[in-house]
Amino acid sequence: MLSKAFAVGLKQTIFIPTSLLVIGMSSTAVFAQLNKLYNPIPLPSTYEVADTLSDKDIPTGQGGFARDYMVKLNKGDNLAIDLSSDNFDSIVTLLGPDGTTVAENDDGPDGSSNSLLFTRITQAGMYIVRVRSFGETGVGAFKLKVTRLQPVK
Repeated sequence: MLSKAFAVGLKQTIFIPTSLLVIGMSSTAVFAQLNKLYNPIPLPSTYEVADTLSDKDIPTGQGGFARDYMVKLNKGDNLAIDLSSDNFDSIVTLLGPDGTTVAENDDGPDGSSNSLLFTRITQAGMYIVRVRSFGETGVGAFKLKVTRLQPVK
């Protein structure tokens, strides 16, 4: 009788750590897959890109798509980020090193559906410039330009 109780207790003790091990291995595989899937594009040294937003990019959950560009910025940088497209209503978002939204613009000051934002960087690090379409407005060609503004002397 004692050996049967011992065997049941041993079986439960082995089962719990095995379950946790399986869960741990599964979550590690998921995180590895996510890291493979999310790979922001480094912004070229010219800080300009002509590219195409497609239905293969990041779904926004609002019917549109997004494409991310990575750029290293310094504390005190003053930026102008210009995003234009003849194919879709654009939105540009600057995400900080911690993933929070630093600044965002939908429509530029000229009344068009292009985007223009100005911001000052308060923390050095790797930032994400996110190009996306408004709602379900689509996909297509766009131009993105990040300019570091210089003070007037």
